[in-house]
Amino acid sequence: MWNDQTVSVVLMTYNERDSIRGVIEGFEATGVVDEVLVVNNNAREGTSEEVALTGAREVVETAQGYGNAIRRGLREAAGDLIVLAEPDGTFLPADVIKLLAYSNEIDLVLGTRTTNELIWEGANMGLFLRWGNWAVAKMVELIFNTSHLSDIGCTYRLIRRDTAHMLAGEMTIGGSHAGPEMLMLAISRGVRFVEIPVNYLPRVGQSSVTGNPVTAFFLGLRMIRLILGFRFGRR
Repeated sequence: MWNDQTVSVVLMTYNERDSIRGVIEGFEATGVVDEVLVVNNNAREGTSEEVALTGAREVVETAQGYGNAIRRGLREAAGDLIVLAEPDGTFLPADVIKLLAYSNEIDLVLGTRTTNELIWEGANMGLFLRWGNWAVAKMVELIFNTSHLSDIGCTYRLIRRDTAHMLAGEMTIGGSHAGPEMLMLAISRGVRFVEIPVNYLPRVGQSSVTGNPVTAFFLGLRMIRLILGFRFGRR
């Protein structure tokens, strides 16, 4: 609990069997998380067994895709404050305190992984990913005249429950670029947001998206198309 508000952490999982238990236990150990909700998005065999060894609650979302899993998590989470994170070991559970520190004044707190001093050795944040995420974030900041942005693809974020339900009701993208859609909806609805730096660690296992430079490149193009669609009314 944080300032008399309950806190839920939502973890969307597909291929994180080897890391998810440690991530759940890390969030539970912070002392501020009331609920860890795992959205099983047709996850690898053995994932549910790992989750069952923890205090987390698991729901199954059979519609494949990152956006589908996010929407399910935002709707199912019981907390007043809902934190989205990855179960692959790339984020520090202790950084949830940073997000919570802004929750009294802000509806949406975004993490950024592009701060040099917080990128751990071995993390998947090479020049292409780092500067690509930065460039697209700066494009959003420029064309929408927003608050500071430096990472378009960071999942680690906190959302107040009423804002989370609004976003879940309006999100339409089921795939990997659902995170930027959430941001575009927040901007278009006048949601108050701020971005803060978070630690970025090496992933346990390989990502099916950012682990492949070609896949990451085309994902970036889809993000840009989405953003321009919001800006020029072609969503």
